[in-house]
Order: sequence, then structure tokens, then C-alpha cells
Amino acid sequence: MPRTIPYAAALILVAFAPAAQAAPPEGFEQRVEALREESGAPGIAIAIVEQGETTLAQGWGVREQGERAPVDAHTIFATGSTGKAFTVAALATLVDEGRLSWDDKVIDHMPWFRMNDPWVTAEMTVRDLLVHRSGLGLGAGDLLFVPRSNLSRKETVERLRYIEPATSFRSSYAYDNILYIVAGQLIEEVTGRTWEQYVLEDVLRAGGMADSTSDYDTRYAVENRARPHARTTGALRGLGPNVVLDERDELGRNAMPAGGLAMSATDLAQWLKIQLAHGAMPGGGRLFSEAAAKEMWTPVTPMPNEDWPGDLAPANPNYTAYALGWQVQDYRGARLIWHGGGVFGAITLVALLPDQDVGIAIMINSEEAALRRGLFYELLDHYLGFPANDWPAKWDAFVAQRLEGGREFLAQRDEQPADVGPSLPVASYAATYRDPWYGDVVVSERDGGLWIDFTTNPRMEGRLVHYQYDTFKTEFTDPSLEPALVTFGLDARGNVERVAMEAASPLADFSYDYRDLDLRPVKEIQE
Repeated sequence: MPRTIPYAAALILVAFAPAAQAAPPEGFEQRVEALREESGAPGIAIAIVEQGETTLAQGWGVREQGERAPVDAHTIFATGSTGKAFTVAALATLVDEGRLSWDDKVIDHMPWFRMNDPWVTAEMTVRDLLVHRSGLGLGAGDLLFVPRSNLSRKETVERLRYIEPATSFRSSYAYDNILYIVAGQLIEEVTGRTWEQYVLEDVLRAGGMADSTSDYDTRYAVENRARPHARTTGALRGLGPNVVLDERDELGRNAMPAGGLAMSATDLAQWLKIQLAHGAMPGGGRLFSEAAAKEMWTPVTPMPNEDWPGDLAPANPNYTAYALGWQVQDYRGARLIWHGGGVFGAITLVALLPDQDVGIAIMINSEEAALRRGLFYELLDHYLGFPANDWPAKWDAFVAQRLEGGREFLAQRDEQPADVGPSLPVASYAATYRDPWYGDVVVSERDGGLWIDFTTNPRMEGRLVHYQYDTFKTEFTDPSLEPALVTFGLDARGNVERVAMEAASPLADFSYDYRDLDLRPVKEIQE
């Protein structure tokens, strides 16, 4: 029998649940356009759902800088890691059908699956794939698909066995993408259909989301799509004007289950309605069960609370945890379920205020983090009845300060490198170097200098320019890529015995996990 709440208790719950407003803030559309122009973002789209109704699904600006085609409610944007919740929804449909359970062991469905530790391999469950408690380090393995990849999904999963853990299993939180790739492969193993096919047919289309795409070829055939932009011409990413990026596979095709969807404001409004209705669809029927919906929002892995400074302190939560594809926390005491998303050149945020029956989605075709956050908190305050706080200005000041700190760091570090080295003739550094989980990085001699090629990532190549001692800096032919500092370690005989790397920028995205590479000369490995 369904659980009921006594009448008096229900009145108390209603009395203490803040009522949502009937519509977005007055003048909101004009404010979004003013902020968009001020920020330099080419385009933005926003969806808002209240009490099961779409109260806003609109676009502002243009799909591509310098062009006239406008963003509208059906323009599709890359949505990044907000797509993790869709991978979870796909799994939920399989749970509802009895084809797997959240606590099934992964190896029961994928006998060939391996983690670095045999015990973890045997104990890893479907739930463990989704909640960032595997023991892997932050962003472990991301270079297998960021940016781009020539590995299949299965080949990527097979590389997991070589990635050493950073902590013990289920002991702490560390965000990863690679286990969502495993989840995508799991869907294929169970259904016989690729993640792309299953999510498109059994989640997106079945859920009434007609604009969205789950693969690049289909996306690129859609004329009404937003192109990616970023500020890549300054001293570090985030400075300088926005430029249009090469949109070809900004995330490797192997990693689509971790964040490869492209969606419109109209479709995200539909998704918000389904989530707020616990799996029920507006036109009748269900996408997933009430039980599955409860699992999605149930906290599993405790997370450190954000500690925003100064004017941003009101945004700090009292609790934070990761559920299944969603982050669960509070905002000023109100329950907030949300997830951010970002691929190179586009950022997204999808959020739910379940107790107010409100959903919000924001998509931008550039990397304007202050605009995304500022509009988000303005909307939260509006729907929770808090006074206006000019969040966009405060986030803009914070991001500007952070960028200035990064610029100063680079200026100080690069002001006067030691005029020492390299220790060896250029030709002595040329070799193929191999990391067990990544594969090969080839350093070759060209035109009297060195050239580096990250062979797993197509078009990730460029010159190595001497920095100091035996450290070089990459100058990639693709300027949107984060450069690396490449240090050659010599043995007692003066031969290169290993290569270590780190991101050159202190603000580089964690997915550039150069630090995790342990590259050794292939000849040395063979011996």
C-alpha cells in the first residue's frame, strides 16, 4: 500500500515549504541579454519549469560568433557532464525491466572488466560506477578521451586495469569520468545496442526530447546547433577575446556516456519535468519508475562542502553529497539537486528545487563561468524568496580575480627561467615513451628541434620549446589545448629513463591529467 502522511503533518510540511513564484523574475529576458553582451558570450539558452509547466524556454545571441543565425529554444548545445544523469536514466530503465540491479557486480555482466586491484574488480557494483568513490584520483584517465581519442569504448575500459588508485575503495570522493564510460559499455553489454543508440531511443526519444543528439555525426548534421567558443589567445585560458573552436569531437567518442549529449532548451525543459515528476512524463506514462527516481537523488558519497570566499559565502552549502548522476546539497537551507557540465567551448548547468517543484537549465556556447553561476544563483534566490543579490557581478569579480592570480603566477614563473640546459643533444630526447594506461607519446626531431605527439589523442601534437634544465614546454598546433611542461629525467649514465609532465597553467582543467603519466622509453620497457 502507498505510504500516507497524516493530515496535520501534511499541513506542517506545506507551511514550511517555500512557495515558488509564478514566473521568472520580471524583466529577466532583458537582463539575460544585457549580461550576455557584457560577458562576451556568443549565445545562451535557458529553460525553467515550474509546477510541471514550462515558464521559459528561450535563446539569446547567436550560434556562432560573427554569424547571424540566432539561438532559439530548439538550438542544441553541448551539455557536458549533465549527461551523466541520462546514462543513469538509461541504466534505470534496465533496472526497471529486471535486466540488472544497482548493486549487481560489474563483472557479472562484463566478465572481462578489470580494475587495478583484483579485490576492487570483484566488488565493483553498478552503483559504484556512478558515485565517484572507486579510489581513482581526480580525473584519472581523462587523457584517454580529452581531447578526442582514437580508442574504442571497450579499449578505453580495458585500460582501466593499468590506472593505479589514489585512495582505498569507497573511502572518499574523487570525481571521475572513466567509470561512466564503463557504465556506457555496460549498457551495450546488457542490451546489445550502443550507448548512443539506447540513450537516443529509450531515453531521449522515449522521453519526448526530439531535438537532442547522442552522437557527433547526427549532431553535426543539425543546422540549428551552437558552435563552441573559448578565450584561448591570452596568456592563459580565459583571457583574451572569444574565438570559435574546432568542434570536431571536443570529447572523445569513447567518452560520450560521461557527457556527450547535445540538447535544446525545449528538451531540457522536458527533462526537468520528468525529473521533478519522479520519472512520470507530462503526456502520460513513465520513463523510469518512482523507485528508480528515488535512487537517483539519494546521497551516496559525501563530498567536501564548497568554501566560496567573501561575497560568495552565501552560496556555501551546509552539506554536499553525490548521488546517481546528481549532486545533492542545500542552498540557504533549501534542498538543491544539480549538476554542472562543461566540454571545451561550452558550459551547462541543470538544477532542481524539488520542494518548490522548480527546475532550471542554463546552456552557454562559451566558457563564461561567471555568467552561468550568476544567473543560476539569481534564479535560486528568486524562487526561494530571497532578496536580489547581483550574483553575476560577484561571480564576475571572483573569476576575474582568479584569472589575474593565474596570470601573475605565470608571469613570475616565466620571468626568468634558469639559463641552463638541456643536458643532451636534441636528438637524444627523441624516442617513443609509453605509459601503461595512456599508451605512447612520441618525441621526434624535426627541423633541428623537438616535436611531441600524444598518439592516443588525434591532433594533439606540437613543438617542444626548451624552458630550463631538461624541461620543455609544449606549443600545440591546436591553440585551444592546455600546454604541458615536459621534464626528461636522466639516469646516472645520462640517458633518459622517464618523462614526467604537468599542466603549464595553474588553472588548467583537471581533465588534462598530465601529472598521472609515468612515461618510460619503449626500448627500456622491452629490455
